[in-house]
Amino acid sequence: MPFEIHHQPFGAFTEYSIHNIETGEFVSLLPAHGAMVRQLVLRHQSSTQESKLVSLIRAPQSQQAVLADETHASALLFPFPSRIRHGIYAFEGEMFTLPMNEAHHDNAIHGFVFGKAFELFGQEISELEASMTLRYLHDGSYPGYPFPFEFRIRYTLSSAGLTVAYEAQNTGNRTAPVSFGWHPYFTLNEEPVDQLTIELPAAKQVLLDDHLLPVGEAIFEQQGELTLRDRVLDAVFIVEENNGAGVTTVLRSAQQGLQLNVWQETGPKKFNYLVVYTPVGRDNIAIESLTSNVNALNNGQGLIVLEPNEVAKGTIRVSLS
Repeated sequence: MPFEIHHQPFGAFTEYSIHNIETGEFVSLLPAHGAMVRQLVLRHQSSTQESKLVSLIRAPQSQQAVLADETHASALLFPFPSRIRHGIYAFEGEMFTLPMNEAHHDNAIHGFVFGKAFELFGQEISELEASMTLRYLHDGSYPGYPFPFEFRIRYTLSSAGLTVAYEAQNTGNRTAPVSFGWHPYFTLNEEPVDQLTIELPAAKQVLLDDHLLPVGEAIFEQQGELTLRDRVLDAVFIVEENNGAGVTTVLRSAQQGLQLNVWQETGPKKFNYLVVYTPVGRDNIAIESLTSNVNALNNGQGLIVLEPNEVAKGTIRVSLS
């Protein structure tokens, strides 16, 4: 079989890697730190050039760098992605207050499973792919979120690239509000963002106030390929419906002849929102697939309400062409 799963020390953590030993492609994971993707390397096969391996994820090089990172790099954002105004929300007539972990904007942000220890829940290897499933259990004790859940994430490496599939089950005895997002910072062999272009599957752009919270929507008119040179983005989009076929954000390097594709499943209770963010250093770009809008616990836009034992799930796929 061309696929293998290994583990090795990464500081005090154990890092797991799914390898395709024939192509050299691999993804490395840190279950003990939010089940984050630390590295993703895929092969680019060109008809005119020899194949080459391409690094696609901004990768902290040490445990200390991972622990010190405040950018939520590769974080799994659950049970809410993005911002909740003042950390306060109402659900079924009851008020809840979350810890505010974005003090400069006076918000709660990005849920609370990032940085938490996940357990190994399963792994599978076949001729065509290999996958690892990691699990986090919440007993309802987190301040402001008394809704128990089981959250699972499955990473699969195959010839199609990396597939990220989540499942979240309400394990409590009352309805629970949830939404999910993934926060990878992508790079194309560390080429400066100003040399890249992007194509967005956006139908509308969400208008934000000074606290980066929604105040309205506008038709997104900048269709087609957009240059990222001198373009500063911290933007939220509502993606095209596309008849449930999913949509793809495309990041291109003309210099390297590379195209990164980030596909997200769309439709009811799926990934119908997208955030794109260019950090100050401009050596990577966040392309975040979300199931809900910013502040969804208050505005309800894209919010998933799970009955006891009900499961929400969805899929994201990263590929190179």
